[in-house]
Amino acid sequence: MPYLMILRSIALCTLASTLLLGGCRKEERGGVPLTPLNIPPINVNNPAYIDLAVPGGWLYLSGGSMGLIVYRASMDQFVVMDRHCPYRPAELCRVFVDDTGIIARDTACCHSAFSIVDGTVIQGPAALNLQRYNSSFNGTTLLIYN
Repeated sequence: MPYLMILRSIALCTLASTLLLGGCRKEERGGVPLTPLNIPPINVNNPAYIDLAVPGGWLYLSGGSMGLIVYRASMDQFVVMDRHCPYRPAELCRVFVDDTGIIARDTACCHSAFSIVDGTVIQGPAALNLQRYNSSFNGTTLLIYN
């Protein structure tokens, strides 16, 4: 009987921990409100998206909270981040890719810097990364979604 009570207690603690830790995921996404996306499929062979033709290329797109940065990490992998700076989300500050082509900076509010390779903080005061969105690529068409 005590054995069953111990197992039950362990199961309840595990469940409670899972639920509590699951609630932290929103914070990990960047502190920026998750915004529904309605981005039409992007044919990367279209001349309008020439900047995404090769790895290391990037461009801005409309969508998300304050616009998106789409970065081509490899021939078959893309990274999509919201341009909304996560330092003080209520201030509605937007990041811009600087002359290096690999750093996005908030030049208006907090002067934080982020890698466009993955959205991680390079320079604070921001402590949270840029919010990332999901993407899939079939060799021609890029889909962006949340």
